[in-house]
Amino acid sequence: MRKLIRSGLCAILMAGAAWAAWGQSKKIVAAADPYPPFVDPSNPKEGLSLEVAREAFKTQGYEVEFKLVPWARAEAGLGTGDYDILPDAWSTEARRKTQRFSVAYAQNDVKFIKKKGDPFEYKGLASLKGKAVGTVRDYNYGDAFQNDPGFKREAIDSLAANIDKLLLGRIDLTLEDEIVARSVLSRKDPKLLEKIEFTENPLSSNSLYITTGMSNPRGQEIMDAFNKGLAAIKKNGTYARILKSYGVPAGK
Repeated sequence: MRKLIRSGLCAILMAGAAWAAWGQSKKIVAAADPYPPFVDPSNPKEGLSLEVAREAFKTQGYEVEFKLVPWARAEAGLGTGDYDILPDAWSTEARRKTQRFSVAYAQNDVKFIKKKGDPFEYKGLASLKGKAVGTVRDYNYGDAFQNDPGFKREAIDSLAANIDKLLLGRIDLTLEDEIVARSVLSRKDPKLLEKIEFTENPLSSNSLYITTGMSNPRGQEIMDAFNKGLAAIKKNGTYARILKSYGVPAGK
């Protein structure tokens, strides 16, 4: 009888351990630094990237835990196993050597912003000739843009201040990542979006991905789960709802 009890107890303990291991395997730890609106500690849902990641993974039975850390630590943590994913990574040659990439879930297009009705369209730096362009201090727009002598750059502290200058006619254009701009302006005053337009052509464009470390034994499983989950939330309308909540039309 003792053997039977002991055997039964062992079976229960083994089942409990297996369940604990399964529960641990269904948790995904994300890490990143602040990058509003994609990673935003001031937002109860922690930003667009985290919200998309959580909803996508949830359809596949996974839970996402988020750690706010400096970006260098987040990237290093993929290799050490401290973290499972970066929720908002751009593709670079160096990252492709050490990280697995999901399908892209958003596009970072730095576009020029003009007053509504302005026929201007960006067609290369030469199309800016004679223009006064509002920039944000300490933002990196690329050497070619920064050094071109054909137009004037006026640096100021924020996008919101540049929009005010634009609407007052003190500058011809300003520029910002379209998703960032729509989110910032919709929170400041949604009516501002009715007074401005974005150029069709961007100054620069980068797709946004979720990545995991090549050394992560669950890496491919995690990427497959996100890709399937992303397709699911696009189909059921959740993805469009998330983008809309940040002032972004679906497809941007």
